[in-house]
Amino acid sequence: MSSSEDGLSEHARRNRAAWTEWAVEFAEPGRRAWAGEIEPSWGLWHVAEAELRVLPEVAGKDAVELGCGTAYWSAWLARMGARPVGVDVTPAQLEAARRFMGEYGLEFPLIEASAEAVPLPDSSFDLALSEYGASIWCDPYLWIPEAARLLRPGGELVFLVCGTLLTLCEEENDEVPPGDRLLRDYFGLHRVEWPGDASVGFALGYGDWIRLLRREGFDVVDLVEVRAPEGAAPSPLGNVSPEWARRWPAEEIWRAKKIG
Repeated sequence: MSSSEDGLSEHARRNRAAWTEWAVEFAEPGRRAWAGEIEPSWGLWHVAEAELRVLPEVAGKDAVELGCGTAYWSAWLARMGARPVGVDVTPAQLEAARRFMGEYGLEFPLIEASAEAVPLPDSSFDLALSEYGASIWCDPYLWIPEAARLLRPGGELVFLVCGTLLTLCEEENDEVPPGDRLLRDYFGLHRVEWPGDASVGFALGYGDWIRLLRREGFDVVDLVEVRAPEGAAPSPLGNVSPEWARRWPAEEIWRAKKIG
């Protein structure tokens, strides 16, 4: 892993550049979530937190959202009584989050940084959360140790990632929907790139996730394999169909508790 003068890894700089371009198309979905048009929910099909129940009690707790983007999850956490801090590497995303703060009357700290190196003290939070943020755009061997450092003993880590089966079935051309064939090796799964796309994603196999979490002092509490709701409409934010995600998990949510 190489680092630039600003301390960012090579893939973090590439992803910041990519998200600077993509920020405009994600602003409106972020606004709808901030406006309350979407209840606290997860993933491409907005499966309600009230249904999945993956969060611990958050009222009165300190929370950090790693790779917050437009910070709609931080806004939801604030409305649930938490004290959130949003962390993201892309200024354009944080600019949108600040704009929504002004529009919807919420305020909480936003920090421009990679979730692989967060400029906050040890043991500052009771909850670390990531939904399609650090969980897929940062190297897990860097951001999971950071999450562990930031959490107090007994604190919880909740994060959503692309389903492992989905990653294995994705075509190199990300405009082609995944099918029912395995196209990528499972063993050695880590850094994921696509031809013609400057961004860099990350994924791990199940055993590697468990070993990493346990190495960093976590107990795995749950793994929720999210199923698309019956009759779900296609999501404009991904190329996987609801029909595919009714048969196989396109998204997974991990929940882990820091020991000690």
